[in-house]
Amino acid sequence: MLSNYKVMKFIGIDISKSSFVVAYPELTGFKTAEFVNDVKGIKKFISSFSHTEYHCVMEATGNYSTLLLYMLCKEQIATSLINPKQTKHFARMMMATIKTDRVDAKLIAMYGEKMKPEIYKMPTEDIIVLKQKRVVLRQLKKQLTALKNLKESFDALPTTDRKSLSVLSKTTTFLKKQIALVEADLCSIVKESYQAQMKSLTSIPGIGITIASALIITTGGFSQLENAKQVSRYIGLCPTYQQSGTSIKIRGAINRNGDSEIRSLLYIASWSAIRYNEPCKEFYERLKAKGKPSKLALIAVANKLLRQAFAVYKSGDVYCNEHLGQGSRYSDRSLSPKAF
Repeated sequence: MLSNYKVMKFIGIDISKSSFVVAYPELTGFKTAEFVNDVKGIKKFISSFSHTEYHCVMEATGNYSTLLLYMLCKEQIATSLINPKQTKHFARMMMATIKTDRVDAKLIAMYGEKMKPEIYKMPTEDIIVLKQKRVVLRQLKKQLTALKNLKESFDALPTTDRKSLSVLSKTTTFLKKQIALVEADLCSIVKESYQAQMKSLTSIPGIGITIASALIITTGGFSQLENAKQVSRYIGLCPTYQQSGTSIKIRGAINRNGDSEIRSLLYIASWSAIRYNEPCKEFYERLKAKGKPSKLALIAVANKLLRQAFAVYKSGDVYCNEHLGQGSRYSDRSLSPKAF
């Protein structure tokens, strides 16, 4: 597979549920074609271009893009998966006034040519399965919460229908059992396939089995990320900053990209970290001494926890305060309170 961008041409792919539109670069512009989004259609697309001369670029569109992405990676075709926000802002920069599938495919191809996105690394089979289980688990918990809220609203009525309450009770019991089964299955796979990594992550004060599992699943074992700053940006805990001339200097909120659930878990973990994790405790107290609000300081601690997790995961070591000094293999000296 070629990785020399100077000789690679970029194919833009706009994906929908049942089909995907492809924009092939030509000397005078682009040629577009449409394929069915199934195994047969993807095979037809793969056979339509030279694998060593083209680099495919597509947006992350959930499950609709997964099969195509998987088959392209399996054929060792250079492929990039980009955030839809990137192409949205790129379209604004290009002052696009028309939005169709074919126009979007062309814009994605142009984005690839201009920005040279990184080649996507397909996660392991275990990660693919674990992500599905996590999605199912999240939906089951949402349904359980909705049913509990419904039951509480019925309890406030002067007269309640016993049959309705019976149905709610049975369904709630069923959901609880299914949640327990999925959670047990998920934990079993994580402990079996990522035993050493789980040991490293859970050695950090403030990070337990739930957060460690979520981090491994969400990041694909940090396989797509090379440094702590990328991890922070990927999860959505990276602080934003705007500066222009002498009049605009804004330290904004976190970027909030990625999975909101893992951010919530890390924020909750920060409560424990400021008590039992010495670097996090010192960091929190330092920010408070500077007059920072408690919530902002806790978000900063959550970011620090995330960076510690990335450091110990990559090193393969268990957490130890003494290892966080200058020159260590996983120093967190880059965590400056100035960013917050």
